[in-house]
Amino acid sequence: MSLWTPGGEVPVNRSNDEATAPAGAAGRGPDPMMDGATGMVDGPSLDDLSPEEREQAEAMIQEMAQVQQQIAATPAAQLVANHAMGFYELAAIKLSQDPPLFNEAQLAIDALSAVLESVGARLGEDLAPLRQGLQQLQMAFVQLKERGDADT
Repeated sequence: MSLWTPGGEVPVNRSNDEATAPAGAAGRGPDPMMDGATGMVDGPSLDDLSPEEREQAEAMIQEMAQVQQQIAATPAAQLVANHAMGFYELAAIKLSQDPPLFNEAQLAIDALSAVLESVGARLGEDLAPLRQGLQQLQMAFVQLKERGDADT
């Protein structure tokens, strides 16, 4: 097992360290789904599949490789902005429920705010519309909360 750090991968050996093992892991023995040598999940081999299943699996592998290439070719700022938009959409959906799901909307709003606060300057032209969206969400949250408080 290894841990990724900005300086590279660092090997982590937890096999003899039960104090830091996840709850319930001590004394269980090796995970039958994990390959002890590589730490990878064991699964069926392509050799175990029928010709049709193998063709489908190979097509899926090829498609996954293409998606990875597309992600690698896309600027990280664009991908981060896209994920930030997901927080915006999540908050909007939670606020549009009847009654609004304020706690869940607040989590999404806080996540969007945290992303913009920490990396916003590196998002380029996507920063302004994301900040505007955050402000709209915050205003909608307050207005809906006040309306709900007035109704009760």
